[in-house]
Amino acid sequence: MIPKIILSSGPNATRRTIGYLFGKGRANEHIDPHLVASWNSFAPDPGRSPHRDPKDARDQLVAQLDQPVKMLGDKAPKDTVWHCPVRAAPEDPILSDDQWADIARRIVAAAGIAPTGDEEACRWVAVRHADDHIHIAATLVRQDGRRPERGYDQRAVQREARRIEIDYGLRRLKQGDGTGAKRPTSKEHFKAKRMGQDAATRDVLRLRVRRAVAAASDETEFFALLEATGVTVRLKLGPSGDALGCNFALPEDTNDKGEPVFYAGSTLSPDLSLPKIRKNLATTNPEPIAVGPGDPWHRATAAADRIPHHLIHGDEKVAQGQLVALGATLDLLPITAPAAVKVELQQAAVAFERATRSRIAADLDSTRVLRRSVQAIWREGPTDGDGSGFAMLLDTVLTAVAFATHWHRTHQHAQQEAAAEQALVHLQLAYGQITEPVLAGLAQRAPSLQVKQRFARHLQQAVPDHAERILHDPAWDALTTVLAEAEAAGHNAATVLDQALGQRPLHDAHSPARALTWRIRRLGERHAPSPRAQAARARSAAQAHGAPVHPMAVAPLQPRSPSHRR
Repeated sequence: MIPKIILSSGPNATRRTIGYLFGKGRANEHIDPHLVASWNSFAPDPGRSPHRDPKDARDQLVAQLDQPVKMLGDKAPKDTVWHCPVRAAPEDPILSDDQWADIARRIVAAAGIAPTGDEEACRWVAVRHADDHIHIAATLVRQDGRRPERGYDQRAVQREARRIEIDYGLRRLKQGDGTGAKRPTSKEHFKAKRMGQDAATRDVLRLRVRRAVAAASDETEFFALLEATGVTVRLKLGPSGDALGCNFALPEDTNDKGEPVFYAGSTLSPDLSLPKIRKNLATTNPEPIAVGPGDPWHRATAAADRIPHHLIHGDEKVAQGQLVALGATLDLLPITAPAAVKVELQQAAVAFERATRSRIAADLDSTRVLRRSVQAIWREGPTDGDGSGFAMLLDTVLTAVAFATHWHRTHQHAQQEAAAEQALVHLQLAYGQITEPVLAGLAQRAPSLQVKQRFARHLQQAVPDHAERILHDPAWDALTTVLAEAEAAGHNAATVLDQALGQRPLHDAHSPARALTWRIRRLGERHAPSPRAQAARARSAAQAHGAPVHPMAVAPLQPRSPSHRR
Protein backbone atom coordinates (compact mmCIF):
# COMPACT_ATOMS: atom_id res chain seq x y z
CA MET A 1 0.00 0.00 0.00
CA ILE A 2 1.51 3.28 -1.12
CA PRO A 3 0.47 6.57 0.50
CA LYS A 4 1.93 9.79 -0.89
CA ILE A 5 1.51 13.25 0.65
CA ILE A 6 1.04 16.33 -1.54
CA LEU A 7 0.67 19.87 -0.14
CA SER A 8 -1.18 22.63 -2.01
CA SER A 9 -1.32 26.39 -1.46
CA GLY A 10 -3.22 29.37 -2.77
CA PRO A 11 -6.73 30.77 -2.26
CA ASN A 12 -8.35 28.12 -4.47
CA ALA A 13 -6.32 25.08 -3.35
CA THR A 14 -9.29 23.30 -1.79
CA ARG A 15 -11.54 23.96 -4.78
CA ARG A 16 -8.89 22.69 -7.21
CA THR A 17 -8.35 19.51 -5.21
CA ILE A 18 -12.04 18.69 -4.75
CA GLY A 19 -12.74 19.60 -8.36
CA TYR A 20 -10.13 17.12 -9.51
CA LEU A 21 -11.30 14.33 -7.17
CA PHE A 22 -14.91 14.57 -8.31
CA GLY A 23 -14.09 15.33 -11.94
CA LYS A 24 -13.58 12.96 -14.86
CA GLY A 25 -9.83 12.72 -14.36
CA ARG A 26 -7.13 13.61 -16.84
CA ALA A 27 -7.88 10.55 -18.98
CA ASN A 28 -11.53 9.98 -18.02
CA GLU A 29 -10.29 7.44 -15.48
CA HIS A 30 -12.49 8.64 -12.60
CA ILE A 31 -15.49 6.31 -12.47
CA ASP A 32 -18.20 6.82 -9.84
CA PRO A 33 -16.25 9.22 -7.56
CA HIS A 34 -17.87 9.29 -4.10
CA LEU A 35 -17.10 9.81 -0.43
CA VAL A 36 -16.25 6.80 1.71
CA ALA A 37 -15.46 8.77 4.87
CA SER A 38 -15.26 12.33 6.23
CA TRP A 39 -14.47 14.25 9.42
CA ASN A 40 -18.05 14.09 10.70
CA SER A 41 -19.63 11.38 8.51
CA PHE A 42 -22.19 13.96 7.29
CA ALA A 43 -20.20 15.88 4.68
CA PRO A 44 -22.02 16.51 1.38
CA ASP A 45 -21.14 13.99 -1.32
CA PRO A 46 -21.03 15.57 -4.80
CA GLY A 47 -20.69 12.12 -6.34
CA ARG A 48 -23.80 10.57 -4.83
CA SER A 49 -26.37 13.30 -4.31
CA PRO A 50 -29.04 12.29 -6.86
CA HIS A 51 -31.50 15.01 -5.79
CA ARG A 52 -29.00 17.87 -5.88
CA ASP A 53 -26.95 19.59 -8.51
CA PRO A 54 -23.44 18.05 -8.15
CA LYS A 55 -21.90 21.51 -8.55
CA ASP A 56 -23.89 22.85 -5.60
CA ALA A 57 -22.85 19.89 -3.47
CA ARG A 58 -19.23 20.40 -4.48
CA ASP A 59 -19.40 24.12 -3.60
CA GLN A 60 -20.89 23.26 -0.23
CA LEU A 61 -18.21 20.66 0.49
CA VAL A 62 -15.43 23.11 -0.43
CA ALA A 63 -16.96 25.79 1.81
CA GLN A 64 -17.20 23.43 4.80
CA LEU A 65 -13.63 22.20 4.37
CA ASP A 66 -12.35 25.77 3.99
CA GLN A 67 -14.27 27.26 6.93
CA PRO A 68 -11.49 26.90 9.56
CA VAL A 69 -8.96 28.32 7.05
CA LYS A 70 -11.15 31.33 6.23
CA MET A 71 -11.55 32.09 9.94
CA LEU A 72 -7.80 32.75 10.23
CA GLY A 73 -7.74 35.17 7.31
CA ASP A 74 -4.21 36.48 6.72
CA LYS A 75 -2.90 34.26 9.52
CA ALA A 76 -3.72 31.10 7.60
CA PRO A 77 -0.71 28.88 6.72
CA LYS A 78 0.86 29.01 3.27
CA ASP A 79 -0.01 25.37 2.55
CA THR A 80 -3.70 24.90 3.22
CA VAL A 81 -4.50 21.51 1.64
CA TRP A 82 -3.07 18.10 2.60
CA HIS A 83 -3.72 15.58 -0.16
CA CYS A 84 -2.81 11.90 0.26
CA PRO A 85 -3.56 9.29 -2.42
CA VAL A 86 -3.47 5.75 -0.94
CA ARG A 87 -3.08 2.96 -3.47
CA ALA A 88 -3.23 -0.82 -3.07
CA ALA A 89 -1.04 -3.19 -5.10
CA PRO A 90 -2.50 -4.66 -8.34
CA GLU A 91 -2.57 -8.17 -6.84
CA ASP A 92 -4.38 -7.07 -3.65
CA PRO A 93 -8.05 -8.01 -3.14
CA ILE A 94 -10.63 -5.31 -3.89
CA LEU A 95 -11.56 -3.58 -0.65
CA SER A 96 -15.07 -2.39 0.23
CA ASP A 97 -16.00 1.24 0.89
CA ASP A 98 -16.18 0.48 4.61
CA GLN A 99 -12.67 -0.97 4.56
CA TRP A 100 -11.32 2.04 2.71
CA ALA A 101 -13.10 4.29 5.22
CA ASP A 102 -11.30 2.53 8.07
CA ILE A 103 -7.98 2.88 6.24
CA ALA A 104 -8.61 6.61 5.70
CA ARG A 105 -9.32 7.18 9.41
CA ARG A 106 -6.14 5.35 10.37
CA ILE A 107 -4.08 7.38 7.89
CA VAL A 108 -5.34 10.81 9.04
CA ALA A 109 -4.88 9.77 12.68
CA ALA A 110 -1.31 8.62 12.08
CA ALA A 111 -0.48 11.84 10.21
CA GLY A 112 -1.77 14.07 13.02
CA ILE A 113 -4.49 15.47 10.75
CA ALA A 114 -7.33 13.98 12.81
CA PRO A 115 -6.17 12.04 15.88
CA THR A 116 -8.70 9.48 17.09
CA GLY A 117 -11.29 11.07 19.42
CA ASP A 118 -10.16 14.66 18.70
CA GLU A 119 -13.40 16.53 17.85
CA GLU A 120 -11.52 19.76 17.06
CA ALA A 121 -9.21 18.16 14.49
CA CYS A 122 -8.85 19.18 10.85
CA ARG A 123 -11.67 18.61 8.40
CA TRP A 124 -11.05 15.92 5.83
CA VAL A 125 -12.72 13.67 3.27
CA ALA A 126 -11.79 10.39 1.58
CA VAL A 127 -12.87 10.02 -2.06
CA ARG A 128 -12.90 6.78 -4.01
CA HIS A 129 -13.12 6.64 -7.80
CA ALA A 130 -11.35 3.35 -8.53
CA ASP A 131 -11.17 -0.14 -7.07
CA ASP A 132 -7.56 0.13 -5.99
CA HIS A 133 -7.19 3.53 -4.32
CA ILE A 134 -8.67 6.49 -2.48
CA HIS A 135 -7.68 10.15 -2.13
CA ILE A 136 -7.72 11.82 1.26
CA ALA A 137 -8.00 15.62 1.23
CA ALA A 138 -7.81 17.78 4.38
CA THR A 139 -7.46 21.46 5.17
CA LEU A 140 -4.52 22.32 7.41
CA VAL A 141 -6.26 24.37 10.08
CA ARG A 142 -7.96 22.63 12.97
CA GLN A 143 -11.54 23.56 13.88
CA ASP A 144 -10.24 25.29 17.01
CA GLY A 145 -8.04 27.51 14.82
CA ARG A 146 -4.72 25.81 15.64
CA ARG A 147 -2.32 24.09 13.26
CA PRO A 148 -2.24 20.28 13.27
CA GLU A 149 0.79 18.63 14.83
CA ARG A 150 1.87 16.73 11.76
CA GLY A 151 5.53 16.22 12.68
CA TYR A 152 7.10 13.70 10.31
CA ASP A 153 3.76 12.81 8.75
CA GLN A 154 5.21 11.04 5.70
CA ARG A 155 7.12 8.58 7.89
CA ALA A 156 4.18 8.13 10.24
CA VAL A 157 1.82 7.43 7.35
CA GLN A 158 4.24 4.91 5.85
CA ARG A 159 4.52 3.09 9.18
CA GLU A 160 0.74 2.95 9.48
CA ALA A 161 0.50 1.66 5.89
CA ARG A 162 2.77 -1.25 6.82
CA ARG A 163 0.43 -2.12 9.72
CA ILE A 164 -2.63 -1.82 7.45
CA GLU A 165 -1.02 -4.25 4.99
CA ILE A 166 -0.72 -6.82 7.78
CA ASP A 167 -4.24 -6.27 9.12
CA TYR A 168 -5.91 -6.52 5.70
CA GLY A 169 -3.67 -9.22 4.21
CA LEU A 170 -2.32 -6.91 1.50
CA ARG A 171 1.01 -7.06 -0.26
CA ARG A 172 3.62 -5.98 2.27
CA LEU A 173 5.96 -3.32 0.94
CA LYS A 174 9.48 -2.82 2.20
CA GLN A 175 10.44 -0.06 4.60
CA GLY A 176 12.60 2.52 2.85
CA ASP A 177 15.48 4.70 3.99
CA GLY A 178 14.77 7.80 1.92
CA THR A 179 17.30 6.97 -0.83
CA GLY A 180 14.82 5.65 -3.39
CA ALA A 181 14.16 7.38 -6.70
CA LYS A 182 10.99 9.40 -7.06
CA ARG A 183 8.19 7.44 -8.70
CA PRO A 184 6.33 8.84 -11.72
CA THR A 185 3.05 10.53 -10.83
CA SER A 186 -0.30 9.38 -12.18
CA LYS A 187 -0.25 12.42 -14.45
CA GLU A 188 3.13 11.35 -15.86
CA HIS A 189 1.88 7.80 -16.45
CA PHE A 190 -1.22 8.99 -18.31
CA LYS A 191 0.86 11.38 -20.37
CA ALA A 192 3.24 8.58 -21.36
CA LYS A 193 0.26 6.49 -22.41
CA ARG A 194 -1.05 9.30 -24.60
CA MET A 195 2.41 9.70 -26.16
CA GLY A 196 2.62 5.98 -26.89
CA GLN A 197 5.60 5.48 -24.55
CA ASP A 198 6.08 2.20 -22.70
CA ALA A 199 7.38 4.05 -19.63
CA ALA A 200 6.99 7.50 -18.07
CA THR A 201 9.49 10.14 -19.17
CA ARG A 202 11.02 10.22 -15.69
CA ASP A 203 11.88 6.51 -15.91
CA VAL A 204 13.19 6.79 -19.49
CA LEU A 205 15.46 9.68 -18.53
CA ARG A 206 16.73 7.90 -15.42
CA LEU A 207 17.78 4.89 -17.49
CA ARG A 208 19.48 6.95 -20.21
CA VAL A 209 21.33 9.20 -17.77
CA ARG A 210 22.52 6.22 -15.73
CA ARG A 211 23.81 4.51 -18.87
CA ALA A 212 25.64 7.66 -19.93
CA VAL A 213 27.29 7.87 -16.48
CA ALA A 214 28.29 4.20 -16.71
CA ALA A 215 29.74 4.56 -20.21
CA ALA A 216 31.43 7.97 -20.08
CA SER A 217 35.07 8.53 -19.21
CA ASP A 218 34.61 12.24 -18.49
CA GLU A 219 32.01 14.98 -18.34
CA THR A 220 32.36 15.96 -21.99
CA GLU A 221 31.70 12.43 -23.15
CA PHE A 222 28.81 12.15 -20.69
CA PHE A 223 26.98 15.06 -22.31
CA ALA A 224 27.83 13.79 -25.80
CA LEU A 225 26.33 10.38 -25.00
CA LEU A 226 23.16 12.01 -23.72
CA GLU A 227 22.83 14.00 -26.92
CA ALA A 228 23.37 10.83 -28.96
CA THR A 229 20.53 9.09 -27.10
CA GLY A 230 18.08 11.95 -27.65
CA VAL A 231 18.29 13.61 -24.23
CA THR A 232 18.22 17.41 -24.07
CA VAL A 233 20.42 18.91 -21.33
CA ARG A 234 20.02 22.33 -19.73
CA LEU A 235 22.81 23.44 -17.41
CA LYS A 236 22.28 25.56 -14.33
CA LEU A 237 25.12 28.10 -14.27
CA GLY A 238 26.52 29.94 -11.27
CA PRO A 239 27.70 33.58 -11.21
CA SER A 240 31.15 32.43 -12.33
CA GLY A 241 29.68 30.68 -15.35
CA ASP A 242 30.47 27.23 -13.99
CA ALA A 243 27.82 24.54 -14.25
CA LEU A 244 26.27 23.86 -10.83
CA GLY A 245 23.48 21.52 -11.91
CA CYS A 246 21.78 20.05 -14.93
CA ASN A 247 18.23 19.29 -16.02
CA PHE A 248 17.21 16.65 -18.55
CA ALA A 249 14.32 16.39 -21.00
CA LEU A 250 13.03 14.35 -23.92
CA PRO A 251 12.28 16.62 -26.90
CA GLU A 252 8.95 14.88 -27.56
CA ASP A 253 7.73 15.42 -23.96
CA THR A 254 6.40 18.99 -23.95
CA ASN A 255 4.08 21.17 -21.87
CA ASP A 256 1.01 23.03 -23.11
CA LYS A 257 3.29 25.73 -24.58
CA GLY A 258 5.21 23.19 -26.65
CA GLU A 259 8.33 23.50 -24.48
CA PRO A 260 10.30 20.44 -23.28
CA VAL A 261 9.53 19.36 -19.70
CA PHE A 262 12.83 19.32 -17.81
CA TYR A 263 13.64 17.15 -14.81
CA ALA A 264 16.46 18.00 -12.41
CA GLY A 265 18.93 15.15 -12.10
CA SER A 266 18.39 14.92 -8.35
CA THR A 267 14.64 14.37 -8.93
CA LEU A 268 15.34 11.50 -11.31
CA SER A 269 17.45 9.80 -8.66
CA PRO A 270 19.38 10.98 -5.59
CA ASP A 271 22.69 10.00 -7.23
CA LEU A 272 22.07 11.85 -10.51
CA SER A 273 22.72 15.41 -9.37
CA LEU A 274 25.62 17.00 -11.26
CA PRO A 275 28.02 16.94 -8.25
CA LYS A 276 27.37 13.23 -7.70
CA ILE A 277 27.66 12.47 -11.41
CA ARG A 278 31.06 14.20 -11.41
CA LYS A 279 32.17 12.17 -8.40
CA ASN A 280 31.12 8.99 -10.20
CA LEU A 281 32.91 9.97 -13.41
CA ALA A 282 36.12 10.49 -11.43
CA THR A 283 36.42 6.69 -11.21
CA THR A 284 36.59 6.37 -15.00
CA ASN A 285 38.70 9.37 -16.01
CA PRO A 286 42.02 8.60 -17.72
CA GLU A 287 44.39 8.81 -14.73
CA PRO A 288 46.79 5.85 -14.55
CA ILE A 289 45.68 2.69 -12.75
CA ALA A 290 46.68 -0.95 -12.96
CA VAL A 291 44.36 -2.32 -15.64
CA GLY A 292 46.30 -5.28 -17.00
CA PRO A 293 46.53 -6.26 -20.66
CA GLY A 294 44.56 -9.10 -22.13
CA ASP A 295 41.04 -10.03 -23.05
CA PRO A 296 38.57 -7.34 -21.80
CA TRP A 297 36.04 -10.08 -20.99
CA HIS A 298 38.54 -11.68 -18.62
CA ARG A 299 39.61 -8.37 -17.08
CA ALA A 300 36.01 -7.37 -16.38
CA THR A 301 35.16 -10.83 -15.05
CA ALA A 302 38.18 -10.87 -12.75
CA ALA A 303 37.27 -7.43 -11.38
CA ALA A 304 33.62 -8.37 -10.87
CA ASP A 305 34.74 -11.60 -9.22
CA ARG A 306 36.25 -9.55 -6.37
CA ILE A 307 32.93 -7.93 -5.45
CA PRO A 308 31.84 -10.73 -3.06
CA HIS A 309 35.17 -10.43 -1.20
CA HIS A 310 34.64 -6.68 -0.76
CA LEU A 311 31.08 -7.26 0.43
CA ILE A 312 32.21 -9.84 2.99
CA HIS A 313 35.52 -8.41 4.17
CA GLY A 314 35.57 -4.75 3.11
CA ASP A 315 34.33 -1.88 5.22
CA GLU A 316 30.84 -0.54 4.61
CA LYS A 317 31.93 2.37 2.42
CA VAL A 318 34.01 0.15 0.13
CA ALA A 319 31.16 -2.37 -0.05
CA GLN A 320 28.71 0.39 -0.99
CA GLY A 321 31.10 1.55 -3.70
CA GLN A 322 31.17 -1.96 -5.13
CA LEU A 323 27.38 -1.92 -5.37
CA VAL A 324 27.55 1.33 -7.34
CA ALA A 325 30.05 -0.24 -9.75
CA LEU A 326 27.94 -3.39 -10.01
CA GLY A 327 24.95 -1.23 -10.93
CA ALA A 328 27.01 0.52 -13.63
CA THR A 329 28.03 -2.90 -14.99
CA LEU A 330 24.40 -3.96 -15.20
CA ASP A 331 23.54 -0.68 -16.94
CA LEU A 332 25.99 -1.45 -19.75
CA LEU A 333 25.45 -5.21 -20.07
CA PRO A 334 22.26 -4.94 -22.20
CA ILE A 335 24.14 -2.88 -24.80
CA THR A 336 26.74 -5.59 -25.38
CA ALA A 337 24.39 -8.57 -24.88
CA PRO A 338 22.98 -10.90 -27.53
CA ALA A 339 19.56 -9.77 -28.73
CA ALA A 340 17.76 -12.70 -27.07
CA VAL A 341 18.56 -11.51 -23.54
CA LYS A 342 18.66 -7.72 -23.90
CA VAL A 343 15.19 -7.23 -22.41
CA GLU A 344 15.86 -9.42 -19.37
CA LEU A 345 19.17 -7.71 -18.70
CA GLN A 346 17.64 -4.25 -19.02
CA GLN A 347 14.94 -5.22 -16.52
CA ALA A 348 17.66 -6.52 -14.20
CA ALA A 349 19.48 -3.18 -14.45
CA VAL A 350 16.30 -1.20 -13.79
CA ALA A 351 15.51 -3.36 -10.76
CA PHE A 352 19.04 -3.27 -9.32
CA GLU A 353 19.18 0.54 -9.58
CA ARG A 354 17.42 0.73 -6.20
CA ALA A 355 20.06 -1.59 -4.68
CA THR A 356 22.93 0.79 -5.56
CA ARG A 357 22.02 3.41 -2.93
CA SER A 358 21.77 3.43 0.84
CA ARG A 359 22.56 5.84 3.66
CA ILE A 360 26.16 4.57 3.60
CA ALA A 361 28.50 6.86 1.64
CA ALA A 362 30.21 5.02 -1.22
CA ASP A 363 34.01 4.74 -1.49
CA LEU A 364 34.56 4.45 -5.24
CA ASP A 365 38.36 4.20 -5.32
CA SER A 366 38.33 0.40 -5.41
CA THR A 367 35.94 0.30 -8.37
CA ARG A 368 38.15 1.84 -11.06
CA VAL A 369 39.35 -1.41 -12.63
CA LEU A 370 35.85 -2.85 -12.91
CA ARG A 371 34.37 0.35 -14.31
CA ARG A 372 37.06 0.75 -16.97
CA SER A 373 37.12 -2.93 -17.88
CA VAL A 374 33.38 -2.97 -18.55
CA GLN A 375 33.72 0.27 -20.50
CA ALA A 376 36.44 -1.39 -22.60
CA ILE A 377 33.96 -4.10 -23.60
CA TRP A 378 31.44 -1.44 -24.59
CA ARG A 379 34.01 0.63 -26.52
CA GLU A 380 36.13 -2.08 -28.16
CA GLY A 381 33.43 -4.68 -28.85
CA PRO A 382 35.92 -7.54 -28.41
CA THR A 383 35.24 -10.77 -30.25
CA ASP A 384 33.59 -13.46 -28.18
CA GLY A 385 33.76 -16.49 -30.46
CA ASP A 386 31.60 -19.08 -28.70
CA GLY A 387 29.96 -16.62 -26.30
CA SER A 388 31.95 -17.83 -23.31
CA GLY A 389 33.30 -14.34 -22.54
CA PHE A 390 29.85 -12.92 -21.98
CA ALA A 391 28.75 -16.08 -20.17
CA MET A 392 31.68 -15.84 -17.74
CA LEU A 393 31.01 -12.19 -17.00
CA LEU A 394 27.30 -12.83 -16.54
CA ASP A 395 28.04 -15.73 -14.18
CA THR A 396 30.24 -13.47 -12.04
CA VAL A 397 27.69 -10.64 -12.05
CA LEU A 398 24.96 -13.09 -11.06
CA THR A 399 27.04 -14.23 -8.08
CA ALA A 400 27.81 -10.63 -7.11
CA VAL A 401 24.11 -9.71 -7.13
CA ALA A 402 23.37 -12.71 -4.90
CA PHE A 403 26.00 -11.47 -2.43
CA ALA A 404 24.57 -7.95 -2.71
CA THR A 405 21.17 -9.33 -1.69
CA HIS A 406 22.72 -10.89 1.41
CA TRP A 407 24.69 -7.72 2.22
CA HIS A 408 21.57 -5.57 2.13
CA ARG A 409 19.72 -8.16 4.23
CA THR A 410 22.36 -8.06 6.95
CA HIS A 411 22.21 -4.25 6.95
CA GLN A 412 18.40 -4.31 7.11
CA HIS A 413 18.02 -2.44 3.81
CA ALA A 414 14.62 -3.90 2.99
CA GLN A 415 13.91 -2.10 -0.27
CA GLN A 416 17.44 -2.65 -1.58
CA GLU A 417 17.29 -6.33 -0.69
CA ALA A 418 13.99 -6.72 -2.55
CA ALA A 419 15.41 -4.87 -5.57
CA ALA A 420 18.48 -7.13 -5.70
CA GLU A 421 16.26 -10.21 -5.45
CA GLN A 422 14.16 -8.95 -8.35
CA ALA A 423 17.28 -8.30 -10.43
CA LEU A 424 18.48 -11.80 -9.62
CA VAL A 425 15.34 -13.33 -11.18
CA HIS A 426 15.92 -11.50 -14.48
CA LEU A 427 19.64 -12.37 -14.47
CA GLN A 428 18.94 -16.05 -13.91
CA LEU A 429 16.56 -16.12 -16.88
CA ALA A 430 19.15 -14.43 -19.09
CA TYR A 431 21.93 -16.65 -17.76
CA GLY A 432 20.13 -19.84 -18.73
CA GLN A 433 19.64 -18.63 -22.31
CA ILE A 434 23.27 -17.52 -22.63
CA THR A 435 25.07 -20.46 -21.05
CA GLU A 436 23.18 -23.47 -22.42
CA PRO A 437 24.51 -23.23 -26.01
CA VAL A 438 28.03 -22.36 -24.78
CA LEU A 439 28.14 -25.35 -22.42
CA ALA A 440 26.71 -27.61 -25.12
CA GLY A 441 29.50 -26.55 -27.48
CA LEU A 442 32.13 -27.22 -24.83
CA ALA A 443 30.62 -30.62 -24.02
CA GLN A 444 30.95 -31.67 -27.66
CA ARG A 445 34.74 -31.28 -27.31
CA ALA A 446 34.99 -33.37 -24.11
CA PRO A 447 38.22 -35.41 -23.75
CA SER A 448 38.45 -39.20 -23.68
CA LEU A 449 36.94 -41.32 -20.92
CA GLN A 450 40.41 -42.02 -19.52
CA VAL A 451 41.16 -38.30 -19.13
CA LYS A 452 37.74 -37.63 -17.62
CA GLN A 453 38.31 -40.42 -15.07
CA ARG A 454 41.64 -38.86 -14.12
CA PHE A 455 39.94 -35.51 -13.51
CA ALA A 456 37.19 -37.26 -11.53
CA ARG A 457 39.71 -38.97 -9.21
CA HIS A 458 41.36 -35.69 -8.33
CA LEU A 459 37.98 -34.06 -7.81
CA GLN A 460 36.99 -36.83 -5.36
CA GLN A 461 40.18 -36.28 -3.42
CA ALA A 462 39.99 -32.48 -3.44
CA VAL A 463 36.30 -31.96 -2.58
CA PRO A 464 34.77 -35.26 -1.45
CA ASP A 465 31.64 -33.51 -0.16
CA HIS A 466 30.82 -32.08 -3.60
CA ALA A 467 32.39 -34.60 -5.94
CA GLU A 468 29.34 -36.76 -6.67
CA ARG A 469 27.17 -33.70 -7.24
CA ILE A 470 29.70 -32.30 -9.72
CA LEU A 471 30.19 -35.63 -11.51
CA HIS A 472 26.43 -35.93 -12.07
CA ASP A 473 26.03 -32.28 -13.03
CA PRO A 474 24.91 -31.76 -16.68
CA ALA A 475 27.88 -29.40 -17.09
CA TRP A 476 30.48 -32.06 -16.15
CA ASP A 477 31.50 -32.70 -19.77
CA ALA A 478 31.99 -28.98 -20.35
CA LEU A 479 34.13 -28.82 -17.21
CA THR A 480 36.37 -31.63 -18.46
CA THR A 481 36.79 -29.81 -21.75
CA VAL A 482 38.13 -26.63 -20.14
CA LEU A 483 40.40 -28.70 -17.87
CA ALA A 484 41.81 -30.48 -20.91
CA GLU A 485 42.25 -27.16 -22.73
CA ALA A 486 44.08 -25.75 -19.71
CA GLU A 487 46.47 -28.71 -19.86
CA ALA A 488 47.01 -28.14 -23.56
CA ALA A 489 47.91 -24.51 -22.78
CA GLY A 490 50.64 -25.63 -20.37
CA HIS A 491 48.81 -25.66 -17.05
CA ASN A 492 48.67 -28.53 -14.60
CA ALA A 493 45.01 -29.53 -14.57
CA ALA A 494 45.02 -30.53 -10.90
CA THR A 495 46.57 -27.23 -9.86
CA VAL A 496 44.09 -25.21 -11.91
CA LEU A 497 41.20 -27.23 -10.49
CA ASP A 498 42.48 -26.66 -6.95
CA GLN A 499 42.75 -22.94 -7.63
CA ALA A 500 39.19 -22.84 -8.96
CA LEU A 501 37.90 -24.80 -5.96
CA GLY A 502 39.67 -22.41 -3.62
CA GLN A 503 38.18 -19.24 -5.10
CA ARG A 504 34.79 -19.60 -3.40
CA PRO A 505 32.78 -22.37 -1.68
CA LEU A 506 30.44 -24.38 -3.88
CA HIS A 507 27.71 -25.10 -1.35
CA ASP A 508 25.48 -22.29 -2.65
CA ALA A 509 26.13 -22.90 -6.36
CA HIS A 510 23.08 -24.03 -8.33
CA SER A 511 25.38 -25.86 -10.75
CA PRO A 512 28.85 -26.42 -9.23
CA ALA A 513 30.26 -27.88 -12.47
CA ARG A 514 29.08 -24.85 -14.40
CA ALA A 515 30.60 -22.47 -11.82
CA LEU A 516 33.92 -24.35 -12.00
CA THR A 517 33.82 -24.31 -15.80
CA TRP A 518 33.89 -20.51 -15.94
CA ARG A 519 36.53 -20.23 -13.23
CA ILE A 520 38.83 -22.72 -14.97
CA ARG A 521 38.22 -21.10 -18.35
CA ARG A 522 39.59 -17.84 -16.94
CA LEU A 523 42.47 -19.50 -15.10
CA GLY A 524 43.35 -21.64 -18.10
CA GLU A 525 43.75 -18.66 -20.39
CA ARG A 526 46.29 -17.01 -18.11
CA HIS A 527 49.99 -17.42 -18.85
CA ALA A 528 50.93 -20.92 -17.76
CA PRO A 529 53.67 -21.23 -15.08
CA SER A 530 56.79 -23.25 -15.80
CA PRO A 531 56.97 -26.87 -14.56
CA ARG A 532 59.51 -25.80 -11.92
CA ALA A 533 57.15 -23.07 -10.67
CA GLN A 534 54.29 -25.57 -10.61
CA ALA A 535 56.32 -28.01 -8.53
CA ALA A 536 57.44 -25.30 -6.10
CA ARG A 537 53.87 -24.06 -5.67
CA ALA A 538 52.62 -27.60 -5.02
CA ARG A 539 55.39 -28.32 -2.45
CA SER A 540 54.72 -25.02 -0.68
CA ALA A 541 50.98 -25.69 -0.48
CA ALA A 542 51.52 -29.25 0.75
CA GLN A 543 54.00 -28.20 3.43
CA ALA A 544 51.65 -25.47 4.63
CA HIS A 545 48.95 -28.10 5.19
CA GLY A 546 51.33 -30.76 6.48
CA ALA A 547 50.34 -33.10 3.64
CA PRO A 548 52.41 -35.13 1.20
CA VAL A 549 52.83 -33.70 -2.24
CA HIS A 550 50.28 -35.17 -4.65
CA PRO A 551 52.14 -36.62 -7.63
CA MET A 552 49.54 -35.33 -10.09
CA ALA A 553 50.18 -31.78 -8.91
CA VAL A 554 53.93 -31.77 -9.63
CA ALA A 555 54.37 -34.23 -12.45
CA PRO A 556 55.52 -32.56 -15.64
CA LEU A 557 52.92 -32.41 -18.34
CA GLN A 558 52.97 -35.45 -20.58
CA PRO A 559 52.20 -35.14 -24.27
CA ARG A 560 48.67 -36.18 -25.06
CA SER A 561 47.87 -38.52 -27.91
CA PRO A 562 45.98 -37.06 -30.86
CA SER A 563 42.96 -39.15 -29.91
CA HIS A 564 42.68 -37.12 -26.71
CA ARG A 565 42.80 -33.74 -28.42
CA ARG A 566 39.38 -33.68 -30.04
